[in-house]
Amino acid sequence: MATLFRARPVLAAGPGTTAGNRRRISRRTALLLGAGALWLLGYLFLHGTGTLALPASELTDLHRSLNHFNSWIAENRAGNPVFMYVLTPLRGAVGSVAGFFMAVFAASPTGQVIPVMGWLGTVAVLTWVAFAVGNLRVALLTAVVFSFFGFQGLFVDAAYTFALVVTAVLLTLLAGIPLGVLAGISSRVQKVVTPVLDFMQTMPSFVYLAPLALVFLIGPASAVIATVIFAAPPVIRLTSHGIRSIPENTREASDSLGTTGWQRLRTLQLPMARRTIVMGINQSTMAALSMVTIAALIAAPGLGQVVVVALQSLDVGTAVNSGLGIVLMAIVLDRVTTAASQRAEPGARRSGRLSGRTRFIVLSAALILTLGLVQVSRTVMWAAVFPQNLNVGPAISGGVSAASDWLQTNLYFLTHSFQESVTIGILNPFQSLLTDTPFFVLAAAIAIAAFAVGGWKLAAVTSFCLAAIISLGLWNDTMVTLASSLLAIIVVMVLGVVFGVAMGRSSRIDQAMRPMLDAGQTMPAFVYLVPFLGLFGANRFTAIVAAIIYAAPVAIKITADGIAGISPTVVEAAVSSGSTPWQVISKVQLPMARKTLALAANQGLMYVLAMVVIGALVGAGGLGYDVVAGFVQSSVFGKGLAAGLAIVFLGILLDRITQAAAAAPVRKRIS
Repeated sequence: MATLFRARPVLAAGPGTTAGNRRRISRRTALLLGAGALWLLGYLFLHGTGTLALPASELTDLHRSLNHFNSWIAENRAGNPVFMYVLTPLRGAVGSVAGFFMAVFAASPTGQVIPVMGWLGTVAVLTWVAFAVGNLRVALLTAVVFSFFGFQGLFVDAAYTFALVVTAVLLTLLAGIPLGVLAGISSRVQKVVTPVLDFMQTMPSFVYLAPLALVFLIGPASAVIATVIFAAPPVIRLTSHGIRSIPENTREASDSLGTTGWQRLRTLQLPMARRTIVMGINQSTMAALSMVTIAALIAAPGLGQVVVVALQSLDVGTAVNSGLGIVLMAIVLDRVTTAASQRAEPGARRSGRLSGRTRFIVLSAALILTLGLVQVSRTVMWAAVFPQNLNVGPAISGGVSAASDWLQTNLYFLTHSFQESVTIGILNPFQSLLTDTPFFVLAAAIAIAAFAVGGWKLAAVTSFCLAAIISLGLWNDTMVTLASSLLAIIVVMVLGVVFGVAMGRSSRIDQAMRPMLDAGQTMPAFVYLVPFLGLFGANRFTAIVAAIIYAAPVAIKITADGIAGISPTVVEAAVSSGSTPWQVISKVQLPMARKTLALAANQGLMYVLAMVVIGALVGAGGLGYDVVAGFVQSSVFGKGLAAGLAIVFLGILLDRITQAAAAAPVRKRIS
């Protein structure tokens, strides 16, 4: 006990907590306890009443109105001026660009699966580009991976995916970099753009598809437009951040020489922000790949389409084979853009093995060889279409399916028992606690909790979101999604604390785990469903487990950075006072990293929410099921569109509450 009391003064380091802060924290605790009591009492005494449950086959008046709106758009698309002069030409322009790249890499405009540039030429060109913007290592990786697509029997599908990613990234950069530059040099533009970007990044990727399919129909053009909207925020933010991060004294020195605004931007700000801009390109490229695969739900061709069909038919082998292709493409795109970012650093070229002149000679020679291989691929059939006798894709799919069947047969007792225990013992009771509580009681409890955490402003935003969800007629389905999301984030935060603390306290553990976490964040969300489908089958438990694995890396990394960022002096003082390692963690590091933990919960919730929705493809219910059903059946399109809006409001609600929790004052122990 004496050790504990000696360790406590460390927590009081820094400014003490004022009496006003203590009263505010006490009031917050009382309000949170009151909200929890209201929820439990409402559940106990009004169980099963006022739940606003809506059967899957039933529609509200709003859903029917949205169905009528969908029909009206279909009937008036040809004659409406907005479609005639704005939306249809835009769709046509984007479709033309996408069609060009698909014709070059995937299939000719005649409909034959023979691209303008055959598989050998495509591999050669992409390898040369990887070498030009990166280095020899990423060039070899590119050559091996794109050749392996052929052995998988997926070269055409991979080429379609790559063509759509290239189209989306090109359009994203054309719009995003200029907007980011404007936001970087103009505070007024920054204030206008920031809340829009916040809203765009709060929305799960799934939600973009339904309204865009309504306006632009389904197909590659709609997929590219959705991808551009989803992938634009990272490059806009990082471009603006790079320009604004230039030291003020450097800018003042430039201005003292009489440079104009354009000259300062061209000669100073853009060159110094180059590395940050390239990092933004990396993030937007990875977001584009993730979105292009999900856009298979609106008929985007490529690897995502193969995964969707395989998931719908529960063909684990084909899903794993195509999912592996998506992972490999993500790794290539990430490594190439990362290498480009490193080359953009000042002095990177001087520190390289090749001088500028030697590198130019090597690139020129490689370009001549590349053009020769392109010509071969345009004239020789085996170089244009990957030889079928080298296709080992069916063997990979068959082997994986056999292994999946063996696992489900021989480990059924373990996997099924674990799944049933969690579902019956934890998931069902918690979901019932949300879905069977009267909506007005639960809404009031959530609003009170929001007021306790963030005051009247947050309570007003929360109440608005809750009212919007109720008016959309999907309260019960929203609670199903919320139950899965909250359970998943609890497990994510446990993993985040356990592994994040270990990484933050040990550089060896950090070095060992960081590459795995980076690889985990590189994989598109779709891919996480595949292995757990083989283990647990198609059900909501599979979706929750996949969501946990998908969201855990970001929570672990944020927690690790927060623990590592605590002043070593504070930790040394705690150790010198006699605290054990556990006491240092529980009494010093975790309390001081509370805001970082809240940020980890915020980001983890956004990842979980996106993944639980995607989990509808393997049997998860709730809003995700409504969205997917809206894509498949025109009779419930309005309900699917309303479900997408409900996801947006749920995401905003969770995002604002967790952000407020991160910003809330911390009560410190005072000896």
